[in-house]
Amino acid sequence: MGKKRGAYRVLVGKPEGKRPIARPRCKWEDNIKNGSVRNLGDMDWIGLAEDRDKWQALMDMVMY
Repeated sequence: MGKKRGAYRVLVGKPEGKRPIARPRCKWEDNIKNGSVRNLGDMDWIGLAEDRDKWQALMDMVMY
């Protein structure tokens, strides 16, 4: 295998430089706490999402 081939460079080579800095992805809960979702009102969205029956009733009301 030649030294200029990609497979050889990946197998034996050492990466140069640093990994790019990136922030972690936002979770749904973070968006709710920060209020970045519009028209939240005064509802307890996290508590509502934890109660399956209430959440499903809300989704049925909104979707239909």
